[in-house]
Amino acid sequence: MNCIIIDDEAAARAIVNQLCSKIPDLDVIEEFDNAIDAIKFLNQQDIDVVFLDIHMPGFSGVDFVQTLKNSPKIVMTTSDSDFAIASYEYEAIVDYLVKPITHERFEKCIQKVKSSSSPPSNSNPAEVPSTDTGEDLYINIDRRLIKLKLNEIMVIEAKGDYIDVKTEKKEYRVHTTLKKIKEKLPEKLFLQIHRSYIINFTKIIDIEDNSVLIEKNVIPISRSNRPELMRRLNLL
Repeated sequence: MNCIIIDDEAAARAIVNQLCSKIPDLDVIEEFDNAIDAIKFLNQQDIDVVFLDIHMPGFSGVDFVQTLKNSPKIVMTTSDSDFAIASYEYEAIVDYLVKPITHERFEKCIQKVKSSSSPPSNSNPAEVPSTDTGEDLYINIDRRLIKLKLNEIMVIEAKGDYIDVKTEKKEYRVHTTLKKIKEKLPEKLFLQIHRSYIINFTKIIDIEDNSVLIEKNVIPISRSNRPELMRRLNLL
């Protein structure tokens, strides 16, 4: 099994790493001192188990669990025994280790991990980037996850290695690609109408020639994407 360790304390990470090294078929792939960097890693790599501290500054272990999509198995590691009962509200959490962790208790935890069934897709209360209600999008800016309402997003524009997400109230620059964010957006609201633009087509004010007007934004429509836009619109 592959695993990662998330804890803001280096000593705590070292202890869990040492415990993992004594389990023959458990490999530590990476360690993180914050949850947001771990989320970015998990978006690119499949991991079997996450050893996760609860109390971390800025973005807690609970926040981490609530924002994962298709979560791996999670083992909570903390000095806070009060969270043990509440932690089992989340299907992805298979065990709860209270620090200091003994080798015997750790071995029992690994057996529980191995015997537990994989949590179903979308089993956690919320996902990244959207929650289980499908109404929110989380964007990563300066190691912070900012929640946006999907129905407030008007236009998403590609800018090299970044995208600009324009909402009704503000504009955000995110280090990702248009292709990646398109995979996370519901088709019932969003459509790519140009190689550089995705729009919320419910926000369209006017369509003229090869462009659409959304608030004050004039967005070009490519010839190849125009038929799909016309199909989506409720034309009289």
